[in-house]
Amino acid sequence: MKIDKFHTSFQLNEVSFASVNEILSYASRFSVEIHHFLKTWFSEEAYITVKTSGSTGIPKDIKLEKSKMMNSALATGAFFELKENTTALLCLPTEYIAGKMMLIRALTLGWQLDIISPTSFPLRGMKKLYDFSAMVPLQLENSINSLHQIKKLIVGGGVVSNQLQDKIQSSSCSVFATYGMTETITHIAVKRLNNFSSLQNNGHKKSSHKDFYQTLPNVEIYKDVRNCLVIKAPKVSNEVIFTNDIIQLVSENQFEWLGRFDNVINSGGIKLHPEKIEEKLSEIISKRFFVAGVSDEQLGQKLVLIIEHPFITNKIKGELKLKIQQLESFTKFESPKEIYFVAKFIETETNKIRRNKTLDLLKMNPGSVVRF
Repeated sequence: MKIDKFHTSFQLNEVSFASVNEILSYASRFSVEIHHFLKTWFSEEAYITVKTSGSTGIPKDIKLEKSKMMNSALATGAFFELKENTTALLCLPTEYIAGKMMLIRALTLGWQLDIISPTSFPLRGMKKLYDFSAMVPLQLENSINSLHQIKKLIVGGGVVSNQLQDKIQSSSCSVFATYGMTETITHIAVKRLNNFSSLQNNGHKKSSHKDFYQTLPNVEIYKDVRNCLVIKAPKVSNEVIFTNDIIQLVSENQFEWLGRFDNVINSGGIKLHPEKIEEKLSEIISKRFFVAGVSDEQLGQKLVLIIEHPFITNKIKGELKLKIQQLESFTKFESPKEIYFVAKFIETETNKIRRNKTLDLLKMNPGSVVRF
């Protein structure tokens, strides 16, 4: 499938183009990576090869149909009402699908796209106002005071903590968490994180429950025997996708995400969802952390808490232990049996925590861990 057209309203860094060659020539002057991607996009190849993030396994290359990438762009535009001449900011790496799709949306829908180097502080020094952008949670955290410069923002690549959600409640920017993966060409569902009183553009009133995801157009969802999400989205994937994400179906197009099937901890016959426990702990822990199950003779698995902290004192340990004991939302089964401190988590290339590798670090380097 050769793509030799683009929306006539498309702009890149406030520059308009009359031909594909003009776009490629301009891109070659400011980014080798973007130029290479656009050259492939406008080639006769029917597919684009992209990397998976590696957050749930070894990163791998997969092929995505160009036509389905365009369908994904159209679905995002329809859901968020982002028509031609939408001003958008690309502040994510274009090496991965999230950054690539910002370019495809702009080309397909006729957006005016500005591209800046990926940074943890994307809005620092920025004065321009934008209709739309996409960020990871760290970028959102570092942009709180400038969020008014963006009307609608999607956040992916990690969980938005309760603490961070609290910080964005008074913002005029409408912030949405996304659910998706490389195989679904980014998000197939979103959930609102603030401004809950407003209506979704598709006419459905948003529930006040923060954990409900709303699917995009032409997406069918159901559960398998493991209670894991199954996605049927023929516009973006030829295959029905069986995920390892445990969900609760709320309606035919809404679901609550409970956690990863492969992360579930069976402790003394009680099934614990780490992600839900982490959501509660995020109210009292500001550092990066995660919970996991480790082998235990009596319980089978015991719940442990691992915190990324460069240094630790008895005062910090004591204060944390007291806060956990006083956390009213906790059941007795959700309280960690042990707490570990690690100077630095092992990460993927996209800065996601590699839980299993970090747990292996605890086993190999017990001297680097403080435990109580």
